[in-house]
Amino acid sequence: MFFILSKIFELLSAPTHVALIIGALGALLSLTRYRRAGCALSGGGVVLLLILGFSPLPGVISVPLEARFPPPPGDAPEPDGIIVLGGTVDEYLSGVLGRVTMADAAERLTTPLALRRLYPKARIVFTGGTSSLRGAQATEAGAVRKFWREVGLDQGDVLYEDKSRNTFENAVFTRDLVKPQAGERWLLVTSAMHMPRSVGVFRKAGFPVVAYPVDYRTTADFRSFSLPSHASRNFSLAEFAAHEWFGLVAYWLTGKTDVLFPAP
Repeated sequence: MFFILSKIFELLSAPTHVALIIGALGALLSLTRYRRAGCALSGGGVVLLLILGFSPLPGVISVPLEARFPPPPGDAPEPDGIIVLGGTVDEYLSGVLGRVTMADAAERLTTPLALRRLYPKARIVFTGGTSSLRGAQATEAGAVRKFWREVGLDQGDVLYEDKSRNTFENAVFTRDLVKPQAGERWLLVTSAMHMPRSVGVFRKAGFPVVAYPVDYRTTADFRSFSLPSHASRNFSLAEFAAHEWFGLVAYWLTGKTDVLFPAP
């Protein structure tokens, strides 16, 4: 039930969707006797779209997320394992086309190539099933297995968890798969903006991890803001950040994390 409700909320709460819904409601109201209220709503929707597309606001709400967990130092101890979270493969297109189709956050899949060279003894685990409500012809894990074997990362020694549908299940199912031992050091590879929620969930599941953030969307520094060159990029940034802030609140309220905003 949580998974279904989260997908519905995600659809309705995306900032650009909210702006479009407000504008559409305003347009409909403008055709009735509530024309003045309708015009106000339509104008509000347009203003919200302009703010999301051409203001620093998306960056402002993104930086605290991306700056929360810095990368580990270069002289950090060698890890026992590396966990890579899903969220980068379009399972539907990958299944239909018969090839790996990356939707976003490709760095999650390319970074392990470098980590394998740095830490050849570390176990690598990919976790990701399908996030589709209707299911899909392929899972993320299946597509990633194909990709990593094609590029030579997987020599038959990579583990894949293919049942999880969200970050909470990533943590629980991966813990059950690898059964981490006390004192082991596991890196967690995921998008910098997604890292606070991910670390909080893994900790709650009894699986302490070391953050290895990738796929930065900002410089993680308030002092380096610049005006966006494309509204579409700002829309995407706003939706990703809003999704993570809402996710932090939802996971905390439902007991999937112990704190609202996990810290190092």
